[in-house]
Amino acid sequence: METIDLLHSGKLQGIKRLDLAAGLMEFPIKIFDLADSLEILNLSDNQLRSLPADLSRLKKLKIIFLSNNDFEEVPEVLADCPNLSMVGFKSNKIRVLGENILPLGVRWLILTDNQLEKLPNSIGKLHDLQKLMLAGNQLRSLPDEMATCQNLELIRLAANRLESLPHWLFTLPRLSWLAYAGNPGCVDTVSPDVPAIPWAELTLLNTLGEGASGVISQGLWQSPAQPPTPVAIKIFKGAMTSDGAPADEMNACMAAGGHPHLVGALGKIVDRPDNRSGLILSLIPPDYRNLGNPPSLETCTRDTYVAETSFSIAAILRIAIGISSAAAHLHAQGIMHGDLYAHNILIDETNHTLLGDFGAASSHDLNDKIVGAALERLEVRAFGCLLEDLLDRCKLPVSDAEKLALDQLGKLQQDCLQPFPVERPLFMEIGKILAKITTID
Repeated sequence: METIDLLHSGKLQGIKRLDLAAGLMEFPIKIFDLADSLEILNLSDNQLRSLPADLSRLKKLKIIFLSNNDFEEVPEVLADCPNLSMVGFKSNKIRVLGENILPLGVRWLILTDNQLEKLPNSIGKLHDLQKLMLAGNQLRSLPDEMATCQNLELIRLAANRLESLPHWLFTLPRLSWLAYAGNPGCVDTVSPDVPAIPWAELTLLNTLGEGASGVISQGLWQSPAQPPTPVAIKIFKGAMTSDGAPADEMNACMAAGGHPHLVGALGKIVDRPDNRSGLILSLIPPDYRNLGNPPSLETCTRDTYVAETSFSIAAILRIAIGISSAAAHLHAQGIMHGDLYAHNILIDETNHTLLGDFGAASSHDLNDKIVGAALERLEVRAFGCLLEDLLDRCKLPVSDAEKLALDQLGKLQQDCLQPFPVERPLFMEIGKILAKITTID
């Protein structure tokens, strides 16, 4: 993190990224001294309410982050910055997003946790838009003009005031990752009988990891009826995340039920002194690792992988079978995972997989077969993207059987990525296709 003193000293000349959090109430004009090089400007965690009228002097600026400030409307000056591809205003006080104030080249727009009641019709002009984060606002509808955002791949609509999802959303050719839980029109998850586990029966040990929605620790669960059992304990933060509300994540995780390729919930925590919600999860053995890494600023919607990552055809088959089976199970329960990505999949040395992280999960009415199938086909495209990532890193086939299997996997991947969603297979059919591939000698 750079400092105001460094900025004023002139020692930051030539930098491409500036991160500055110093309780700023005004935009530091010395930033313009970096105009010949600056590409990423992060002024999050300040007290800014406006941007200078001549912001376009930052002629190379591609990305601007202004989260956790005091903006009440998205500044009009952004329209004068044609090279901006990513704009972030998470957790401000924004009520107004005016017409035609966003650069047409924006790929990634973050407006999570604000007070927006409507979107401008001009958002339909953002034909390069791939990722749109709108969770935690007060939207009652989406403009029909958004149907022209044909490159939109990920959208977060959770925790708004939507009574229903627009029909055109299901026709977008590239939409793969959708979250809409916590809206009035959303079906509530129906959880099976999940044990309520008193906080007094739990012992926290070391921290395993921390995400946007909570902290996961290793722990012990000891009840009067059993000896100490190693478990993972997730304590939710309670704040709005980019995907939605932690309460919806917890409900979806419990409603998912058991499956050999899901990170399952063993119970929910009760009687915690601070009343924070929590789940008891199966403790994953230490030999499991993440299959991939989250998208970068450059890849936007697609996961990243270590450069030397490669997969055998047998490994790809086993991964695909496990994850498609988990997805089929979820949709049979009326749950859309919403974040089916390699970075949310754990894998061990035998290529056994576990799909976790229900932060973007949403529920749908099992009696509405049309909407259920439409939602599933969106998730099938996410599975197709995963399969494409694996096949792009596939080791060359060494036998005729492997060559045939590779061809069949490639055909399945293309079917999952069909631009007309209705032409994509459902997960049950995908499972049958994969089962036939595994029978090749």
